[in-house]
This record gives sequence, C-alpha cells and structure tokens, in this order.
Amino acid sequence: RCHDRAAITHAHYPGGAMVACRGSRLAPYRHYTRAHFARHFARAFRLRWFTAARARLAPTPTPAFPLVPLRGAGGFVIFAVMNTSWHWQLEHAYRSLDALQKRFPGMEITESMRKAEKQFPMAVTPVYADLIETPTFADPIFAQCVPSAGECIAPPWLSFDPLGEKAFSPFPRLIRRYPDRAVLLASSACAVYCRHCTRKRVSATPDCFLTDKELQMACEFLRAHPSIEDLLISGGDPLLMEDDALATILDALRAIPSLRILRICSRTPATLPQRLTPELIGILAPRRIPGRIRPVGPVTALHTHFNHVRELSDIALDALARVVDAGIAVNNQTVLLHGVNDTPDAIEALCRTLYHNRIRPYYLFQCDLVRGIEHLRTPLATGLDIMRELRVRLSGPAIPNFCLDPPGHGGKIELSPQSIVAVENHATLLKNGAGETFLYPDPDSPDSEL
Repeated sequence: RCHDRAAITHAHYPGGAMVACRGSRLAPYRHYTRAHFARHFARAFRLRWFTAARARLAPTPTPAFPLVPLRGAGGFVIFAVMNTSWHWQLEHAYRSLDALQKRFPGMEITESMRKAEKQFPMAVTPVYADLIETPTFADPIFAQCVPSAGECIAPPWLSFDPLGEKAFSPFPRLIRRYPDRAVLLASSACAVYCRHCTRKRVSATPDCFLTDKELQMACEFLRAHPSIEDLLISGGDPLLMEDDALATILDALRAIPSLRILRICSRTPATLPQRLTPELIGILAPRRIPGRIRPVGPVTALHTHFNHVRELSDIALDALARVVDAGIAVNNQTVLLHGVNDTPDAIEALCRTLYHNRIRPYYLFQCDLVRGIEHLRTPLATGLDIMRELRVRLSGPAIPNFCLDPPGHGGKIELSPQSIVAVENHATLLKNGAGETFLYPDPDSPDSEL
C-alpha cells in the first residue's frame, strides 16, 4: 500500500495487471486474488480506471496470484500480479513479429525483419518481454530476441556449425571435443530464441527432446569411455523438459560411476525464471545421505546465460538464490554483443550484480562465427579493452575469463596479449595452448545493420 501521494501508471498485459509507484513508502506485499487486488487499490487511490479494472478482473472467483515486486526504469518500483506458471508463459509466448507488435504498439516492422524471421524462429516469453523498455534495437533486451535485418548478412566466414561439432558427434545428441568432457543435447527447444544462438542448426528442430533410446545410447557410450567425467547437459534448453523426464535423465547419468560432474546449461533463469520451481530444484540438487556431509554422486552445477544486468530481475535473482541454497553451484556465461553489452560499464554492472548474488561470472565469450550474427559481433580489441578495465574496477572472483572458440577444432582460447600472434587486414591470428594458430576475422562494419 502507498501511504502518500505518488506518480501512478498502469498497464494491462496477458497474465495480470501492473502498477508502478515512485516516491512512495510501500507496505510488504502479500497474496491477493484479482478481485481483492482491484478493490484494495480502488480504496487506496480512488482512481476511475480501477472501476473498469474491477469489472474486468472480478466477475468470478479466480485463483490467487502473488503480487510480485519488480525493478522499473526511472526509479519506479513495479508491482505486478503475474501468472507464475512456466507452462502459461510458454503458451503465451510471442512467436511472431506481429504478435509482439500487439504487446508494443509503437514497434516498427520492416521487410528485412520479416525475412530474418523466416530464417530463424522467434519466441519471446511475456516475462522476458516485460524487461524491454523501448521496442527498438537500441534496447539491449529487444536486440537479443527480435529478428533484425542484420541476420540476412552472410559473409563467407560464417557457417551454421562454426565449431565443427558434427565431426565430434558419435551420434547426433552427443558431442565430445575434449578427452574428459562431453555435451549431451537433451533438448532443441528454448523459451526465447536468442538471435546470437550458436546452435541455430539444432534449435527448434522437430525432434525436440531426448528419447529413451537416445538416452540409452548416451549412457552406453559414457560407460564405454570412463575418461569422460564431466558432462554438460545442454541444447536448446534442457530445463524446458518436464520434471519427470529430466529426473529420468539425471537418475540414469548419476548411476554412471565415472561421471563426477553434471553441468546443466540453461537460459531459463533469464528468460523463464518461473521454471525454477521447488520441485525442479529438488531434482537438480545433489543427493545426500544422513550422517554424511558431502553429497553422493556427481557434483551438480547450473550454467546460466545472462548478457545484461537488466536480465537480472528480482524474480530471477530470488529463484537463483533458492538454487544456490540447495547446494547447486551457479556459474554464468556471457556473450559479448555489439550494442548490447560491449562497454566496460555494461559488463562491470553485470559481473558485479552476479558476484553480489553468489553467482560466479565464469566466461565472457567472443561471438562464434555462426550464420546470422555478423551485426552482433565485436572486434577482438573491444573485448580486450573491456577486460583491462575490469581488472581495475572489480575484484578477482568477479572477473570472467575472456575466451573464444576459434573456427575449426582448436578448443577454447583464453584471450590475452600472449594468445595474439598478429593483427592485420581486420583479422587476428591466435594461438591456443597446443601451439596451433587460427585466424579470427573482425566484423566488416558493426553498425551496418542499424
């Protein structure tokens, strides 16, 4: 409740109503039905628009939804009555430019954007769309999830499989590029299809989730290769699987004695934080037995993917706090993107907020040379300049490793002055730990699309 006069704005969107209050003392929030919510604020402010809100929201009894506090721009505190079901969020995702335009009436759609939409699917959850402040490509959230004309740029050095993962796949769902590590692609679906995705060849394909037969093949391969002790479960996004299916996969993998670490790679903490339910956290949490301090079986870690500090909403941070409290290590991987986070201030704010919330800033990745992201790539010099600034501004544990996966099969290269052999003709010659050299071209013109 606001106890003094305040500036009030109101918006309605699928899933609830939103009220923003600035300069007010706010009482602790609690659970309301929609009818109670309308009556409560009608008494508090006596605003005419709530007469219509009551008629719209309270004709029949409805389930209670939590009144959730969110951060807003310009010093606002936003209280939203939201549907917390992750299934509801997926069912009401914006899957076309026209659908998103209804959410943002001022959004402009060009023919180039429609062409890009046909090349790679689009999906934006309502909770992620709420983070968009202005529906233009100058907005860092909008730029990551909305098809743009720059996706139609196709220079010859870009490909759909820049890391050559197919060459390291004993069968389609498993990738083994290193002796002691492997990747299991448990899903090809995502809550939000990021425009910088490095596995566009896999995302949104018809064969969506790992089948029982594919799981059996993966377990047999891992048992036959006991040197693999670290398994990444990725996709797509594996957390879009139902709890029972995900529990079946984890139980089968935890039964393999040689596996010591299970890393679940997911963007849902940013794009669908409602997915991190208590039931899911219980499935992901390491197994313990009474009388023993250390967990039994493989260590479990969650690898998140936050690219901008605005993605760290209160809902996301609260969900990740519960994950950390359950004994699951949380590491974050960020991709350096032109116009999104390619400044020292942007990366500093992101890493500082992650660190303060017990999330390790693990990697800062240079963009892979994947088709459709030329407009989002940055020169290597940009990332190196950012890292020099971070070493001055942040403490050691809050500084990520700046890495690049070169084209071909060279593995990750930690970018530093020592890894750079030469720079000429808008390209950088890099050397990995084995002494092999790789050429990484800089983007032709980062601003060409915008």
